[in-house]
Amino acid sequence: MQIGSVPDDLHRALTACAKGDKNALRAIFDREAGRLIAVAERIVKRRELAEEVVQESFVRIWTHAHQYRADQGSARGWIYAIVRNRALNLLRDSRRELPVEDVETLRDGAQADEVMAAWQKLDRNSRLYECLGGLEEAKRQGILMAYVAGYSHGEIAGRLRIPLGTTKSWIRRGLSALRECMG
Repeated sequence: MQIGSVPDDLHRALTACAKGDKNALRAIFDREAGRLIAVAERIVKRRELAEEVVQESFVRIWTHAHQYRADQGSARGWIYAIVRNRALNLLRDSRRELPVEDVETLRDGAQADEVMAAWQKLDRNSRLYECLGGLEEAKRQGILMAYVAGYSHGEIAGRLRIPLGTTKSWIRRGLSALRECMG
């Protein structure tokens, strides 16, 4: 589907998307992606995050195109509102997390004090202290962050700036090693 310069073309493209026409989504992307990235970048202040926002927005456009109503506003306004809202959500969500460069930096933060204090308060002669001490630093930190501070896997990944899958693997392997050590 080709989109010309007439605003109604975006309306037709959204209608086609709602019917499952992938070419219509591609046409919207080809026409608007550059400007949408610029809008998102003005909000999130980083190009790679803006690209992520636009990618997520196009997924939402594809899955929610059936919700667009021409009588409630222009197609362009609907598309740009999705991008703007996604960018604002990203900013709001990132303010909830304290990103850190690595595990060592985590020790310096106020939230890290709680995690480290819990480990340090353990009886040094206890089996748990010994087993936790035998884990790699990253696995120990992940377990302590999850079970002492109550962080979700996603929050831990954000704070340690590592992929979510890596976080889950570290915690899973660390718990397995703890079970084996404690058993």
